[in-house]
Amino acid sequence: MRYVILVSHGQFAAGLYNALTMLAGKGRKDVLFQGLEDGMSTDKFGEKFKAVIEKVTAEDEIILFGDIIGGSPLTTAVNILAGKGMLSKAFVLGGMNLPTVLTGILMKDSMGMEELKETLLQTANESIKEFKLTDTEQEDDI
Repeated sequence: MRYVILVSHGQFAAGLYNALTMLAGKGRKDVLFQGLEDGMSTDKFGEKFKAVIEKVTAEDEIILFGDIIGGSPLTTAVNILAGKGMLSKAFVLGGMNLPTVLTGILMKDSMGMEELKETLLQTANESIKEFKLTDTEQEDDI
């Protein structure tokens, strides 16, 4: 199986998961998440993350999304995956957002890992843009 795993500071991963269920379906067993709560130690986060990935095996592939590259949730998750020998079948992205993770969920089973990596990086690059109204759109709103 190919899993999408979300890690973040606070409730970001949980909130993103909630939004994803509205768009990609509820009850997905292939999407997992864990947040580093305010005041929680990285050791406690690590314990909770291990529990979340308990059913993931060394034969499974993982797309790991973190909120911040170099942040404690992402680095802790990567270290745990490495310790379990699972990092070789993982693709890790920092700076997760709804369009990129949604693309990952919807496309993960229809393409190879290299093509998926390319697609996710392209989606991430295209998903943050300034929203500008044109003069025609402004007139239509009046």
